[in-house]
Amino acid sequence: MKYCSTRGKVSGLSFEDVLFSGYLADGGMALPEVIPEVPSETLKSWVGLSYKELVQKIVPLYVSQEELPLVVLEELVGQALSTFDVPEIIPIVCFPGGLNIMELFHGQTWAFKDLAMSILGQFFNFFLNKRQKHLMLVVGTSGDTGSSAIAAVRGLKWVDIVVVLPRDRCTLIQELQMTTVKEDNVFVFRADGSSDDLDVPIREIFDDADFVKKHHLCSANSLNWARIMVQIVHFFYAYIKLCPECDQELEIVVPTGGAGNITAGFIAHKMGLPVKLVCVANSNDGIAQMVGSGFYKLSNVKPSLAPAMDIKFAYNIERLWYLCSERNSELVRKMMEEVEMEGKVETPDSILEELQMVLSAYGADDEDIKRTLRQCWEENHYLLCPHSATAVAYYYKKQASVHNLSQLSVCFATASPLKFGEALTAAGLKPISTEAIQKLMQLPTQYVDMELTDDWKAMLREKVEEMTASFNLRNKQ
Repeated sequence: MKYCSTRGKVSGLSFEDVLFSGYLADGGMALPEVIPEVPSETLKSWVGLSYKELVQKIVPLYVSQEELPLVVLEELVGQALSTFDVPEIIPIVCFPGGLNIMELFHGQTWAFKDLAMSILGQFFNFFLNKRQKHLMLVVGTSGDTGSSAIAAVRGLKWVDIVVVLPRDRCTLIQELQMTTVKEDNVFVFRADGSSDDLDVPIREIFDDADFVKKHHLCSANSLNWARIMVQIVHFFYAYIKLCPECDQELEIVVPTGGAGNITAGFIAHKMGLPVKLVCVANSNDGIAQMVGSGFYKLSNVKPSLAPAMDIKFAYNIERLWYLCSERNSELVRKMMEEVEMEGKVETPDSILEELQMVLSAYGADDEDIKRTLRQCWEENHYLLCPHSATAVAYYYKKQASVHNLSQLSVCFATASPLKFGEALTAAGLKPISTEAIQKLMQLPTQYVDMELTDDWKAMLREKVEEMTASFNLRNKQ
């Protein structure tokens, strides 16, 4: 398996090449040159597999054994998933009336990103140990990615990480999961802006090819193909658990921010998985509007009860456009240039039709979220996080409008309600307090603030240079 860029000027890359990259040299994003197919007979043979076993079936479709032998993959995946607090890793809760919820949040930071990120950290460790090479992760986060990335690599010998979070736009628990980590290889900035604002200097740093090469810069966002690859497993796992006869279509409802998860689902469909996808946005619903009408216009981000979805531009759309345009990289490049220059773009009908064959969209604002949080608690005594509530809001609306719901469906629960006491309070529900939360609240914090008047790019560059020098000094000693 080799990898190419959505912008068309980079191809023939190995898995290791794309694992240790952010945006590629032509500004594009990595995708496999060929999407592997999973025949129905193979899919049926996977029924009954555990999540761990399924990871070990799907990853080798994208990574050769020469790069990652099966015995090594088994060891790395086992190590990564040992941090989860339930043996099934991803439990599915089924309620009367057809509401099915797949809990993706049982990792160290109580968010779905732990699933792929914990495995990504093990991949980093394996290849870096092999090469005796340093890696510098620079990560922008809207709430959950930063803490998940830190948990995956904290204390690793060969990896340093710099995380930038949007100050006062995360929940307190989200922020503390980042700012209370004290490791030599971890540094956290709090920026006075939205997650889209802080993405600008990060992108500018990655555009400097010499700087990237000198400091071995890499991304752990869903920009990184390995994140998407592992998330493909979520969709196959949901299907074999809910459709063990493999004889029907499954609707999967996905809370969507940067669109990494929905891209993984789209690729799973391309591989032959019989699924229809629903992309659910919050009040920042640019991606939902694009899927519905083809028109995407950048607008200012409005803080919401589902902060990890407060994103102006869902950057994985570039991958979706590429896959739906018969890999027309020139068209994708022009569309992205239009977004960057004009702040808006019209999706060509041919791409939109291909996208809508698999994907529909829905938007849930804060009132929808609060109403859904209350309804799910009242009917099932089950607490959702506000992001997961956007998916269940779609289900409830569909249930109310369709007399007989014949379509089997599942809603992805992307984070634990433990992290979002503010949203539960806003909905009139009681937040959960646990021993782990109380311990987290008492830990000392460590971070540097980025003010609006500061040069964020210069601050990031300086910190990267400082941490690289510190790494080199530690290794000489």
